[in-house]
Amino acid sequence: MTDRIRQVTMEDLDRVTEVEAMCFPAAEAAGRQAFLERIQCFPDCFFVAEIGGEIVGFINGAATDSRVIVDEMFEDGSLHNPSGAYQSIFGLDVAPQWQHRGIAGKLMRYMIEDARRRGRRGLILTCKDRLIGFYEGFGYKSLGVSQSVHGGAVWYDMILEFSE
Repeated sequence: MTDRIRQVTMEDLDRVTEVEAMCFPAAEAAGRQAFLERIQCFPDCFFVAEIGGEIVGFINGAATDSRVIVDEMFEDGSLHNPSGAYQSIFGLDVAPQWQHRGIAGKLMRYMIEDARRRGRRGLILTCKDRLIGFYEGFGYKSLGVSQSVHGGAVWYDMILEFSE
């Protein structure tokens, strides 16, 4: 289904901002400035899925030594540690008209393999309770309710740790 997954480029800025706005409420969605900083600070941890040349989804996040995401990470690209032990996932977005076609799963598997290839210990993310099962399907484990208050929502910390 997905034509290809590739690293983000600056030319993708407007489209990823647009997809994010479709996928998250305004209080939770990253804005254009946040995506600009992410593309500048960690383009190697930001991948887009294309079908017919159109970006239909993406996955992104900074690398860190932390086992959980803290809210400051969403807005401060300087907190990215290229040699960090964990790959965080700030967002896994698929445009609504392309959802339920396996694109999110392909993006997640791509990010997991990329983190493994880079020698990371695993991946971390936060999600809402309705998505815990989805992420458990990839091997993530819930660490319980997160300290994150991002967008005023209740989030759960999830971690996938690679076996040594």
